[in-house]
Amino acid sequence: MRVLITRPRPDAVRLAAALAAHGVESVLAPLSDIVFTPVPVPLEGVQAILITSANGARALAAATPRRDVRVLAVGRASAEATRKEGFADVASADGDVHALAALVRRALDRKAGALLHASGADVAGDLAGMLAKDGFDARRVSLYEARMADALPAEAAKVLVEQAVQGVTLFSPRSADSFVRLLRAARLERQAAPLTAFCLSAAVARAASGLAWRSIEIAARPDQEALVDIVAGAQ
Repeated sequence: MRVLITRPRPDAVRLAAALAAHGVESVLAPLSDIVFTPVPVPLEGVQAILITSANGARALAAATPRRDVRVLAVGRASAEATRKEGFADVASADGDVHALAALVRRALDRKAGALLHASGADVAGDLAGMLAKDGFDARRVSLYEARMADALPAEAAKVLVEQAVQGVTLFSPRSADSFVRLLRAARLERQAAPLTAFCLSAAVARAASGLAWRSIEIAARPDQEALVDIVAGAQ
């Protein structure tokens, strides 16, 4: 099997390597670039930082030299990215934002200090708002922006026209919506008919539903390992 990967390049390379371990070939066609936002990160009085993506981990590392703050990450990939940036005290919720919120409630004391959600400009769900309702002093700081492509990458158009891929991996509602929009703009929406959309979550699948796919598959968990499993299982 051969699939189209639409993630930003650093994540796309990592996903391609994971898929290759299962005999799946990849074509990289990022639909966005990650741009860090140069803003101060107020860490005084913060007991923990919340990370909901690997890009959030990288942006946090670029924004502050401190590595002594506790970090709670949404999943294994984001936790691994945080550790690679030098943070030692890192725990993973192994799930979605609701699982991360549950981990916060179990592991942290509402009176021990503030929580800082290091996020992108666009977020799925209001993590800080959820935790504020539980009595935490929770706030969000936007440290990066995913700038979406304004046209379908040439490599993506080429393999779609040639029917040289059998599926597309989609990791966020925004990227799925962008893929649908760009395919229509390029008048290539019919090229989705023989393809499987491999989606990280039900929300991603809903965003992708504007095309007449061969099928839509949803990962059992919202993490890369689970998405790799459904792609490998479709061979």
